[in-house]
Amino acid sequence: MKIVFFELFKSEQNILQKFFTDHEVFCSEEKLTEENVGLYKEVEIISVFINSGINKKIIDSLPNLKFITTRSTGFDHIDYKYAENKGIKVSNVPAYGSYPVAEFTFALLLTLSRKIYDAYNHLREGADFSIFSLQGFNLHGKTIGVIGTGRIGKNVVKIAKSFNMKVIAYDIYPDLIFAKENNFEYKSLYEVVSQSDILSLHVPYSKENYHLINKENISKMKRGVYLINTARGELIDTQALIWGLKEGIIAGAGLDVLEGERELKEEFEILSSFSKAEKIKDYRTLLEDHILIDMPNVIVTPHIAFYSKEAGEEIIKITEENIKGFIAGKFQNLIK
Repeated sequence: MKIVFFELFKSEQNILQKFFTDHEVFCSEEKLTEENVGLYKEVEIISVFINSGINKKIIDSLPNLKFITTRSTGFDHIDYKYAENKGIKVSNVPAYGSYPVAEFTFALLLTLSRKIYDAYNHLREGADFSIFSLQGFNLHGKTIGVIGTGRIGKNVVKIAKSFNMKVIAYDIYPDLIFAKENNFEYKSLYEVVSQSDILSLHVPYSKENYHLINKENISKMKRGVYLINTARGELIDTQALIWGLKEGIIAGAGLDVLEGERELKEEFEILSSFSKAEKIKDYRTLLEDHILIDMPNVIVTPHIAFYSKEAGEEIIKITEENIKGFIAGKFQNLIK
């Protein structure tokens, strides 16, 4: 079969190619786009990551396509319903990020709570050992609201408990046995949003939870709350977040993801390559993202919460299994 891997580092290319020596394999560091899809018309299987937006036009441009596998847990970058209607199977890697993303959640939180980034810059730029502007706060005794208690959310709960934090959680499918075992309580979204000192998001993105965090519920939050998002940028209304930060309702935010992230990356690519600018869909969101990046009480990282050595190895392993399973007619990790 003809297989193409997109958004693949060279080190990963060497590993994956050796798994499929009986097939025609091509690897690219580029993402799959409407501009380059014409180069791959004969492909039967594609493996992509989150920056390849697999829409109807791309799917229709690949007449021999039978299988799409994304090397991510999230799959909002793929029009999987349209693919399914055309008889194309779609799979993901459901569990690779449960430990690194949970750990990174606390990396962001501790950086904010103990002003680590501020302290580093304070010393590096000013050679100043004064500490008066660098007082942080303990996590011990604080209430953390965990929104979404899948694999990642559950690990966040466990880590929070190790800090002796009080945990409350919201999930449309609460795991009451896990809650009893770990001594925390499920509450309504309103209760979690309004009672938490720290809010951490761990739900997948869907049309139903678009702007799950918005101006209405930000206005109900405790004054001085901290917000952490390692899930998807579209869960937060960026304009409302900026409002909450400026009003002092939200004391700080740690964001590994941004609304309009794919377009923002494209903008940076355009600027760095000095090529002709393609029209960006939502200028307002891009502008707001720039404002967030420049705010002193906001930490933004480039979607790296998942990116640990161990997670990378797990992604490669499951992607290999997904493709070999499809070829053998034994479908696994299918998105439905």
